[in-house]
Amino acid sequence: MRARVVFAGVLLIAAGCVPPKLTPLSGAPAPDAKLPRASVPLGHHKLVFNWELDDREMSGRGEGAARIASPDTARLDFVLAGGYGSGAAILLGDVVQTPPNMTGGDFMRRLIPPAPMLWAALGRAALPNLPDTVIRVEGTTLRADVGQPVAWRLTFHNDTLFRAERVAGGRVAEWVERADSAHIRYRNEGSRRSLKLTITRSDEVPAFDASIWRFDR
Repeated sequence: MRARVVFAGVLLIAAGCVPPKLTPLSGAPAPDAKLPRASVPLGHHKLVFNWELDDREMSGRGEGAARIASPDTARLDFVLAGGYGSGAAILLGDVVQTPPNMTGGDFMRRLIPPAPMLWAALGRAALPNLPDTVIRVEGTTLRADVGQPVAWRLTFHNDTLFRAERVAGGRVAEWVERADSAHIRYRNEGSRRSLKLTITRSDEVPAFDASIWRFDR
């Protein structure tokens, strides 16, 4: 009896670690079969945010800032509450760079999702070039499955990117959801790691000094 109970418990834990299956795409075919542009605003902008990280091994919170230069350059800086660590990521197109020696070590590296997820958090759809995009519409919601087999699903409310999901083996491996312009959540289903961002301020600013796009100075 004890062995059966233990085995059942192991199965439940394992099931909890399995990423959810991608649900079937619903809605009517899109009339023009085009995705919304979903780009960052023109010019230069600075976002100030609070962040909270949670996974199976550790958790933490702090403050941060994102400096964005359209169309495809951004820098995100994170500071751990209490000043015990800091991290940063520079997005140059589809490449994400991190400094070689971040204070806070592995914890701060957990804050940095892959480039497409970081861009999705900022409202930009920046996916690898993949064929076979299927687009469906329900009211003001547009959903698109990208790739064959499906590698990404994008969800838009009107022309605004609401959710980006990376798919592997028919299951949602990780996703970003923008509940509104101030509340953003990233989730890696395999590691059960989640990152929440709450935007507290958004400003249009003058052009940034070019030095912020490099870590070697």
